[in-house]
Amino acid sequence: MTRRDEHDERPRRRLPAAGRAATSRLAGNGMSAGRFAACLGVLGALGLGALAVAAPPAPAPAPPKPAAAARGTASAAAAPGAAVGDDFVETVTVNVVNVDVYVVDKKTRGRATGLTKNDFELYEDGRPMAITNFYAVEGGKGVAPPAGPPSPSDIAPKEPAERAAPLDRVPVPEDQRLRLVVYIDNFNLKPFDRNKVMRAVRIFLDQKVRRDDQVELVTYDRSLHIRQPFTSDPSLVNSQLVEIEKISAQGVHEENDRRDTLRQIDESKSPSEAVGYARSYAGSVSNDLSFSIDALKNVVTSLAGLSGRKAILYVSDGLPMIAGEDLFYAVQNKFTQQTSMLTETSEFDSSRRFEELASQANASRVTFYTIDAGGLRVYSSTSAENATAGQGVFIDQIRISNMQSTLQMMAEKTGGVAVINANEVMPHLERIAEDFNSFYSLGYSPPHFGDGRYHKINIKLKKKGLEARFREGYRDKTVESRMTDGTLASLQFPFQSNPLGIAIDFGKASQRNDGFWVVPVNIKIPLGRLTLVPRGKTSEARVRLFIGAMDPDGGTSEVSQVPVPISVPEAEVPKIGAKHFVYTMSLLMRGGDQKVAVGMRDDVAAQESYVTGVLRVGRY
Repeated sequence: MTRRDEHDERPRRRLPAAGRAATSRLAGNGMSAGRFAACLGVLGALGLGALAVAAPPAPAPAPPKPAAAARGTASAAAAPGAAVGDDFVETVTVNVVNVDVYVVDKKTRGRATGLTKNDFELYEDGRPMAITNFYAVEGGKGVAPPAGPPSPSDIAPKEPAERAAPLDRVPVPEDQRLRLVVYIDNFNLKPFDRNKVMRAVRIFLDQKVRRDDQVELVTYDRSLHIRQPFTSDPSLVNSQLVEIEKISAQGVHEENDRRDTLRQIDESKSPSEAVGYARSYAGSVSNDLSFSIDALKNVVTSLAGLSGRKAILYVSDGLPMIAGEDLFYAVQNKFTQQTSMLTETSEFDSSRRFEELASQANASRVTFYTIDAGGLRVYSSTSAENATAGQGVFIDQIRISNMQSTLQMMAEKTGGVAVINANEVMPHLERIAEDFNSFYSLGYSPPHFGDGRYHKINIKLKKKGLEARFREGYRDKTVESRMTDGTLASLQFPFQSNPLGIAIDFGKASQRNDGFWVVPVNIKIPLGRLTLVPRGKTSEARVRLFIGAMDPDGGTSEVSQVPVPISVPEAEVPKIGAKHFVYTMSLLMRGGDQKVAVGMRDDVAAQESYVTGVLRVGRY
């Protein structure tokens, strides 16, 4: 019921460990001013691209004395032996959880506007939380909150001082912008159902989505395909939607398989024969369902590192919560003297996987809006074509409920809306647009940070007659998970945040005898933007780098983490303003076009930066 602040079809692969040589130096105006070497970390190998097997670690030479700075530039030497221990400094990270809330009048179902944070009560795991951040959007525009707490004289009936000033509109900040993924599940859609809904989706995206929001188009056709990367250009979105309608939708094949299996069950001579048919069908559907869920999880994962509100408009004919459930009921109906066949269904129950999907979406502030493209269903058992199946309307009801229950779960648990049993979806899309353009964002600081646990959220309204919808909880990601998400997002999307001003460049690649290339990568860290803490005769920073790579086919390496100790002599601290700490590593890569992303976290300041670079490796 709530949500929080987590293409190409390929999942990230588990990759063999690989070594890399790394050096570090402090430089002013590009001039080296000292160097030390160390063997560091792991970086994975891609079977088809980016990063490959290990490059042997370089031996650590004795650090030379700091070189004199060129042309009067003050030098600052790195202290090679200065490890940054756990007792380095006590840091306090303020974790703000954002919960998007949609409020309507219970009677009219119209949007409730003009509320302030004092109209809400927020609870985490049953404990009240102070609302520290409050943001309201009405009609697609931010509304300025009240300037401060009202004085006693302001609370007179004649002066509703607590109301947000509707004339004082403020721009929507970056962390409240919408990034919408339109996910067309061709594998679980029938052509007619898909094309009927697509016409309404085109109108919705053209007329109801704000021009500064971003839209991405994705299809699942046994594998994921990004049909249109994130864009604010409606003409690009519309043209790609037209092309998607030309792609074959494959849901009709499963429908035929189900009909054939029902006939086989009806013609069976014994319970064991009928159960065998049901199990065979359920196993096949369960296998396909596993890939469908994996694809949805991959899309959610790809969005995890992006800031702002994220939503997935998922269009399909439904996904089964329990594969083949209706067929096991059909067996039970035919052989009524037998004990319950329903115990068979537990093997094919995917409810836990859908729970995990919703939990992952909540952890990444992703909301599902689901559309059952089948609309109001006609029971197949009442048609002349299927009359011989003899299974009755009851079996069809079981199937419809089973297919729609997943759409309802994904939407309800993440604070979205499920559109089911609707032949006309446009009115429902208009209500979804109201979610995008009129909502409240409540921020609070929980007493924990990165504990990896799931925390339930509840919101109560002080005013009677109102109803709130929100995500039901979130998993508090660790710092490492958040940095990994951000690094992967930098690889996959053109959105980057780089407040620390880091930069990367690549040296000349050299080819080894085995055909791989050794590529030097220089990561430049502005010292003046780091938080340095005095420690004896030096000042030190606690910095971690997170490195990942992607090949042209979208295959990504696992993100590796490297701690980088930075130590500056006390006398040099006042002179470091324009200097960079340059961290150099050698990556072993395959030839071809590659993209490298680096995330950096200043653990003292709890600040993050991300940057990417592209290169062509070898003679291509």
